[in-house]
Amino acid sequence: MSLAPATYGRLGKDTILKLKCLMVEFAADESGATAIEYGLIAAGIALAIIEVIYALGTNLVAKLATALK
Repeated sequence: MSLAPATYGRLGKDTILKLKCLMVEFAADESGATAIEYGLIAAGIALAIIEVIYALGTNLVAKLATALK
């Protein structure tokens, strides 16, 4: 049984290189960023719709209250 060099601890050089390659690939992958951007856009649109409905709703209730008196 051979021991790995002390500078790498329990991991060998091959394992360190594989981990570095995986981290580089993960950093270069932008597919998740697109999904997050679409989620943020959808959340912004939802907030705008809620604000419009809230604003129209309070005006509509006020108009109906004065019309029914």
